[in-house]
Amino acid sequence: MTIYVFTGPTLAPSDAAAELDAIYLPPAAQGDVYLAAIEAPAAIGIIDGSFAHAPSIAHKEILWAMARGIRVYGSASMGALRAAELASFGMRGVGAIFEAFRRGELEDDDEVAVAHATAELEFRAQSEAMVNVRATLRAALAAGVLRPATHDALISAAKAMFYADRSYPALLAVAREAGLAPQRELDALRAWLPAGRVDAKRTDALAMLRAMRVEASEPQRVRYAFQHTEAWETVRRRALARRAEADGATPASLREELVVAGMWERERGGLVGRALALELARRAGFEASTAAVDRAAGALVREHALPDAEALERWMEEQGAGERFLRAEAEVRWAEEIGEVLAEPLIADQLRRRGGFAALRERAADKRRRLAARGLEAPTLAELGLTEDELWRWYFEERLSRSIPGDLAGYARAQGLPDARALLRMVLRERAYLS
Repeated sequence: MTIYVFTGPTLAPSDAAAELDAIYLPPAAQGDVYLAAIEAPAAIGIIDGSFAHAPSIAHKEILWAMARGIRVYGSASMGALRAAELASFGMRGVGAIFEAFRRGELEDDDEVAVAHATAELEFRAQSEAMVNVRATLRAALAAGVLRPATHDALISAAKAMFYADRSYPALLAVAREAGLAPQRELDALRAWLPAGRVDAKRTDALAMLRAMRVEASEPQRVRYAFQHTEAWETVRRRALARRAEADGATPASLREELVVAGMWERERGGLVGRALALELARRAGFEASTAAVDRAAGALVREHALPDAEALERWMEEQGAGERFLRAEAEVRWAEEIGEVLAEPLIADQLRRRGGFAALRERAADKRRRLAARGLEAPTLAELGLTEDELWRWYFEERLSRSIPGDLAGYARAQGLPDARALLRMVLRERAYLS
């Protein structure tokens, strides 16, 4: 069972891993939840996310993930915000911070936002979240370190600070300069803080990981139909482009290589068809089952003449393909089956577009006339004096200049035919026509 968790300043991955076996990712920016979801994990946990340096997580990417049966959890920071906003749609919020946002007791993003270091320094927090300040000062009040009036004054002063500047030393300095409390009370708070400080975000994050450990294997069920919108498509396209850029293989760079090799025109039709097939699958709400993914993998084994599943794994590694690619293949092949039914009436127009309609129309008519005249509209092997092996050798090796496929049924399906017998009937008609 694969689980992805976005974390950073709230909880270091090394600490999180002690609680839950998962793949830990940096704080999520817009599109990152979508990119995780297309890998088809069992669950996604959101602790930390981007507030200032990149667009924040879009609500639609969470809804898209849940519509695909992926459980999405949120807690502590950006995760608590999104969980409060999407709880009615099925997102699972965990912890006191989530509950406070859900009840409307907290509303502002700056309640959980912090400044933090870079990835090299594990996104270490460089300021204090307001929710932590609230919890800590509440504990100081309960411990008798602060009077109620001082507690309230410090809360107001902390809230007035810019989130990136908020810290206990800065708050104590502001309180001293503004005369918010007697110096002895501020000194008592300073002495109490090292042992008394409350990290509410960390507590909630750990609670979420414990909940995921117990619940994450259960598939998500939703009551809504996901709606594709232009805004959603923009989020999705930007996320995919960003990942391609990181991989060093952007669509623009790959297109350039195809163009200079003289291959773009050949590939263009297939690219458009693949895009439309994926769009049809997504709009229809098709979810690739394990069986559908296995069929797609089997088809790749046949098409690339791979000896076994282990060879397929090596081939996929060479191509930089993973589970996401296989699921997309399953979606494309599902849509292609529907598309072939819709496309058959369009064969003539497609041939007209390429200028080949007249010649093939004449050949089809001539074949029909000649076979009818000889009573061979449905010829058999016996009537042609051939064995099946001889017929296949004639067709594949002599006519098509290729080897006979090891899986004739798979080859027939790739031609849009139901089975190998349908292919056999066509080839028998072709041999009778040319004999």
